[in-house]
Amino acid sequence: MARSSAAASPCDLDREFAPQIAQLLATPPLQSAQEYYDELIQSKKHDGIRVNYNGEHGKGVFANKDFDEDDLILKDQMLVGAQHSLNKIDCTVCSYCFRFIGSIEFQIGQRLYLQSIGSSIGCHSERHCHGSESGSSTDSPAATEGNSDTLPQEVIESLITGETSLPFSDHFALPEIVSCHGCDEERYCSQSCANSDWESYHSLLCAGSNTEPSRRSALHKFIEHANGTNDIFLVAAKTITFTLLRYKKLKKHPDFQAGSNFSLLMEAWKPFSMGFKKRWWDYIALPEDVDASGEDSFRQEIRDLAFKSLQLLKDAIFDAECAPLFSLEVYGHIIGMFELNNLDLVVASPVEDYFIHIYDLPDDEKDEAEKVTMPIVDALGEDYSVNCDGTAFFPLQSCMNHSCCPNAKAFKRDEDNDSHAVIIALGPISKGDEITISYIDEDLPYEERQAELADYGFTCTCSKCQEEKPN
Repeated sequence: MARSSAAASPCDLDREFAPQIAQLLATPPLQSAQEYYDELIQSKKHDGIRVNYNGEHGKGVFANKDFDEDDLILKDQMLVGAQHSLNKIDCTVCSYCFRFIGSIEFQIGQRLYLQSIGSSIGCHSERHCHGSESGSSTDSPAATEGNSDTLPQEVIESLITGETSLPFSDHFALPEIVSCHGCDEERYCSQSCANSDWESYHSLLCAGSNTEPSRRSALHKFIEHANGTNDIFLVAAKTITFTLLRYKKLKKHPDFQAGSNFSLLMEAWKPFSMGFKKRWWDYIALPEDVDASGEDSFRQEIRDLAFKSLQLLKDAIFDAECAPLFSLEVYGHIIGMFELNNLDLVVASPVEDYFIHIYDLPDDEKDEAEKVTMPIVDALGEDYSVNCDGTAFFPLQSCMNHSCCPNAKAFKRDEDNDSHAVIIALGPISKGDEITISYIDEDLPYEERQAELADYGFTCTCSKCQEEKPN
């Protein structure tokens, strides 16, 4: 169900660049969109699928070959994504591909250390009115309550530094940590990932000592605001920096030098133009503690929150050549795109596999190993292992339509240890069939399913809904 904001935008850029903003947010022409997806599928060698358009559902993903149950349909590389802020307390991953890094010892020691200093990444902030189920930092798992005071601080430090080696941890080797050359915040699994992140986003978002002081201060304010309210703003910032850096690269390319600045911006923006977008504050689901009489003020509060975030980001990275990109209208639609198209970013922790390995050892080896590992398990607490968790936009997965009786699902296998979206067949799929996933819990009653899907802007008419629809 559509909603509208009657109040005039507080952002001057919305008025100054209204025609350009309308072009940025317009649905791409059918031929242009089809060419984009055809080229993307070819470049990624995803020969088993194709993206097609039809009048009923818009774009959808279709099988280019037969699939059997449990077959891999697609591994889709994210266009942009971020780990939830609170989740950084529980696990340290590559800031580009989100693989776990360092060592089993480092992962355990770092988590215990961060818990012992009070989990200071804003986890006591009040955020219940600042996000919805798919994008809010309220959804990221809160720092788990460990008992790190039962483990001496020097032991924790020795795990972090590698002075202490745990039994059999060499069976679970992780990539060595490569730090950003500009700041201490971002870490990577390789120099290749560090370079890719720098070229795609981080060169504009790095708040290290090499960054000009006023810009560094502005970046810190933006990041603190996002961590304290809703970390979906961090993903929106990555979307804008990705587009800005792509624009700058295109401007230097001989094939594009004859174009106007705005035509180059449109080309740089193209990957995000394909996503289904509605303004965040118009479509965000109402929290349970807000009734219909408070809806208008709630949506106004959400818009004001986004505007505050945007102002802080503009202070840090504004580029006059790409001014329409910094309008509140575009910012709101970027966030709305993540709310309506996102798939959770999940990477399984190797720490769980490590402790399972210890548990499954022969009794004599297990008893000896547990003399070392049991105090650590006790210190970590009940949730001794936490996955990497975040939000991301996947260009091909986001084209998949919903069904309450889907024939595919997002499912990470044991070998899937990075941020790719992995789509697996739930049963046989014939060539030419549409590949569908469920956006919600398809086991909910009919009325509850339809209510949740209304926030995506459609009424489901799949076979299951037609059977269960009341007369």
